[in-house]
Amino acid sequence: MTPIPAPPVLLSALTPVLVILAAGALVLLLDLVPPRDTKQHLGGLALGGFVASLLASVWFWDADLRAFRDMIALDNFALFFNLVIGYAGALVVLLSMDYVRRTGAETGEYYALVLFAGSGMMLLGSATDLIVVFLSLELMSLSLYVLAGLFKTRLDSGEASMKYFLLGAFASSFLLYGIALVYGATGSTNFDKVAAALAGKAPDGLVVVGLGLMLVGFGFKLSSVPFHMWAPDVYQGAPTTVTAFIATGSKAAAFAAVIRLLFSALRSMQPDWTVLLWGVAALTMTVGNVVAIAQSNLKRMLAYSSVAHVGYMLVGLVAGGASGAGAVLFYLLAYTFTTAGTFGVISLCGRTSGDESVDVRDYAGLARRHPLLAFVLSLFLLSLIGIPPLAGFVGKFYLFGAAVRGGYLWLVVIGVLNSAIAAYYYLRVIVYMYMREPEEAIPAGLVPSFAGGLALAISIVGIVLLGVMPAPFANLAVAAVAPLLK
Repeated sequence: MTPIPAPPVLLSALTPVLVILAAGALVLLLDLVPPRDTKQHLGGLALGGFVASLLASVWFWDADLRAFRDMIALDNFALFFNLVIGYAGALVVLLSMDYVRRTGAETGEYYALVLFAGSGMMLLGSATDLIVVFLSLELMSLSLYVLAGLFKTRLDSGEASMKYFLLGAFASSFLLYGIALVYGATGSTNFDKVAAALAGKAPDGLVVVGLGLMLVGFGFKLSSVPFHMWAPDVYQGAPTTVTAFIATGSKAAAFAAVIRLLFSALRSMQPDWTVLLWGVAALTMTVGNVVAIAQSNLKRMLAYSSVAHVGYMLVGLVAGGASGAGAVLFYLLAYTFTTAGTFGVISLCGRTSGDESVDVRDYAGLARRHPLLAFVLSLFLLSLIGIPPLAGFVGKFYLFGAAVRGGYLWLVVIGVLNSAIAAYYYLRVIVYMYMREPEEAIPAGLVPSFAGGLALAISIVGIVLLGVMPAPFANLAVAAVAPLLK
């Protein structure tokens, strides 16, 4: 009897990731050939890679492909995160084309590392096995460690890279140890098999400890309290465009892995991790917002702000169900446009100086000298506060609404109070721009490049569209997480 041949590996399930990797490899090859004095064409190629990946993700929508013995899944959940990460990567590349040239950091490997980091982020969203989760997390992290230290002559950039690397390696060891304990208790690293092994019985002590260790590792990537201490130093020292990618793409990828792990593999332990995440969410929101008030450096303020926003998104995980997880996906999409635009304006304001204008006082009187730029930054800050009709308001509305329906009223009260606290330090920047005399003038004649202006325009359209017409995108997010809850 002729044996039935094994089915071929379904590489189509990796199409969006392979497109990004191919673009990264091509960037490295073209960096070796003329012209050597400019890297604009490499930026265009990197942008093309992200756009092609976005188109591939749209093409495969509603597909449910599996590969490598169910270690990789290309379902709507992974495709939604591919879209979020693809948008983040494309916006960062657009902002980088002018930024890295002005700062003297224009190298071919910069764009290649951005692409490789993006591929790791997308692979993290598709991972249905703990081994793939770890490998894709390291692919993303190693690229970001190098990018954080791109300014070789600046001490704060080197400090950011080293601190990010050391603490990241420490957090990865926690994650790996947690994976080992889960494997020892269940005999598998596959999400479906882990869920089957845990179904219908009390969780084993090894699994509980393993879950705790894995949440420590993911807590670092998410910058949730008490694993957030790296964020302000890295946000301040890293190039602004890299900071934007860390704040958007890496957080989206980490949330993708956490949501699939908790709602797919460890759903039977939901009472245990819900209680834990309740406390982490409340603590993360409060610490992030309270400490942000004391910051005068705008990038450090946004770092603690990002910590607070992670707390808001953890509220959705606590709420659970399709509405809670779907609200997290919608919020990540809105947060990506808002944060990328905010850091885009910051990168522009330091365009003619050796260092970036990142102190709040540097923005005093900006509305008089550059009214359009001040208006754009105000829109992004108002969206971060949660002012209607912008995307930030709708995102918080969905998150808090899901928590109220889930019976977590006190957590919502804490979230609303924290949103009020956050309004203070966001509005302080707007007050400086419109109501203060300039102390140190931001350089005159700030005109964004075509690529930078396009990135800001896309970000503005994103936050307005998601705020005015949120229903189609919210329904798409809920539909994306629905298969995980079957």
